[in-house]
Amino acid sequence: MNGHAAEQLVRDSVSRETWIRFLVYAELLTKWQKTINLVAPSTLTNVWERHILDSLQLWPIIDQEARHWLDLGSGAGFPGLVVAIIAIESRPNLKVTLIEADLRKCGFMREVARKTGVTVNIITRRIEQAPPQNADVISARALASLDKLKELAAPHAAPKTTFIIPKGAGYQAELDDLP
Repeated sequence: MNGHAAEQLVRDSVSRETWIRFLVYAELLTKWQKTINLVAPSTLTNVWERHILDSLQLWPIIDQEARHWLDLGSGAGFPGLVVAIIAIESRPNLKVTLIEADLRKCGFMREVARKTGVTVNIITRRIEQAPPQNADVISARALASLDKLKELAAPHAAPKTTFIIPKGAGYQAELDDLP
């Protein structure tokens, strides 16, 4: 899928207000990328498919009763900020927490939240140093191996937490390495 097709798919699948929020997010990402490495430079030309649509695909698979979504190592806010934007209309009581150690990236996410009108809790700490979150959903995208993610996420999980860990082509090797 090319960038234009992905952008159109996002536009057609959300309300006008949500679409405008995503446009603001994409514009800020492009602007801030010039001074902070938020995403791989090679993916910036296809932000709609590689980042926004990739994050949006996670939304329908979560339990609709989930009250707290935690995104670990949020970086530029994928998928956490995308989830927060889509939740405004359909799940306004969903609490979204983003944990990111890089102060500059947290500044970017705060600016996106401010300009899009999204309420999120941003914790500027290493994941290991953040207070336990007791989250219903924990996501992490491009953060660490599954074995390491298991360690990082465990203190933040609730008894029935759903873990959403998108992985690339090497996922099977990571699964095979798990105890």
